[in-house]
Amino acid sequence: MPSGAYNNIAVLGTASDVGKSVVATALCRIFSNAGIDVAPFKAQNMSNNSGVTPEGGEMGRAQIVQAYAARVAPHADMNPVLLKPNTDTGAQVVLQGQVCSDRTAREYFGDTSRWAAVAFDSLGRLMARHELMVIEGAGSCAEMNLYDRDFVNFRTARQAGASVILVADIDRGGVFAQVAGTLAVIPTEDRALVRGVIVNRFRGDKSLFEDGVKMLESMTGVPVLGVIPYFRGFTIDAEDAVPLSSVVDPKHAPNPEKTGIVALYFPHISNFTDLAPLEGDPSVELHWLHHPKPLDSYRALVLPGSKNVRGDLEWLLAMGWRDHIEAFRNNGGTVLGICGGYQMLGESIQDPYGVEGAAGTSFALGMLPVTTVLERDKALSNSCGTLAGTGIELSGYEIHMGRSSAAGEGTMPFAEVTMRNGQPDRGSDGTVSPDGRVMGTYFHGLFDRSEVRTWFLGRIDGRYRAPAPEAGSSDPFELLASHFEASLDLDALFRIAGIERRPH
Repeated sequence: MPSGAYNNIAVLGTASDVGKSVVATALCRIFSNAGIDVAPFKAQNMSNNSGVTPEGGEMGRAQIVQAYAARVAPHADMNPVLLKPNTDTGAQVVLQGQVCSDRTAREYFGDTSRWAAVAFDSLGRLMARHELMVIEGAGSCAEMNLYDRDFVNFRTARQAGASVILVADIDRGGVFAQVAGTLAVIPTEDRALVRGVIVNRFRGDKSLFEDGVKMLESMTGVPVLGVIPYFRGFTIDAEDAVPLSSVVDPKHAPNPEKTGIVALYFPHISNFTDLAPLEGDPSVELHWLHHPKPLDSYRALVLPGSKNVRGDLEWLLAMGWRDHIEAFRNNGGTVLGICGGYQMLGESIQDPYGVEGAAGTSFALGMLPVTTVLERDKALSNSCGTLAGTGIELSGYEIHMGRSSAAGEGTMPFAEVTMRNGQPDRGSDGTVSPDGRVMGTYFHGLFDRSEVRTWFLGRIDGRYRAPAPEAGSSDPFELLASHFEASLDLDALFRIAGIERRPH
């Protein structure tokens, strides 16, 4: 453990997807509101949903969101080890914001000491700069067959001198077994670090679970800090799969009163949160599809990002999607490709260095006169500019190995770029077909700006009208913090953190 007295919080889970990321985000804002210099940390993420930091590093989107909640600038030290799965058994390893290498699962987990050393190096720097760390664990903190190789949960908590809050998800059932079972199997010295339990995602009348709280505390000897009601007003960027609330392969067509949009759910999909702003628009119905079907009832088709573009292109063709995509486009539908999806819309994808597997060339959908070459160095930038021909401001971030060039008559760029990583830029991005029905861009997060959403949705559906702002709406981080504060024992929380509450 680094020298000095540290009082940090580690948010660990009884399982994957119990809400650790949201709990950590809420705590970041609660502590920040109390005048505390707080920062998030997750030693290792396994996710293709990443973003770009101000200094041009790559890290998981969840920790970027947590940094915003803490009111600090995102930094790659907050997620020093990022695994980006690119095959069923392998992943690209990103260390402290930069690509390191590709590893199979056996290679990576065979000896995790190297990765742990990098993670703890980053943790030490953050602890020297900030008053309090909110640390997020990974998966279940009690995977006993992996315990000696797991540096993300209790090893990080010990390294940081952190008190552990255990998060359980009552919505999935078995909350007593989740908590008591976890505490029963972990080593005694780690069990002693667990200072509180949060029961997450409760539906219904909380008073009916008051006896359940007493039973949990009696069974475990650990206080329950709060029972958090299910919250629908805030969505944190998911780490490794589209949210459970998303509509995947529905049998029904979209509501004809809404703007129907379909997106392909690639095996190696990445940065699917690009579409979250569309999914959250009450006038839009977004469907994710694995399996091909006629697309007549939709207004737009989106090909999202991919961590293995050639592999997902092969999957798309093998599944029989080409005919449906071409028919949709020929019948007047709009097709948008983002990053890897943009590359698939071109003529070919060349991989001379074997970046995504065996070196070679894949012939793509041919809907844009674009050739892509995958290169060894990854392009990472926060970018801004304007939508070509409109003057509408555009901002987002770029993460891609490929460089794409267009050579067709009548095409135009998707965007005119004015800034990359804080430096003036006079380049362009993407390609648009002459009739405007096929578009490709490298800008992730483009729909985060309401003006861009309104432009796109109005373009594909003349009936679309942007929803009026809700009365009383405010910062979603404040909504999240208030939601948790109403159900948490804040005095106990701050005692566990070993820190005094101060007015912000």
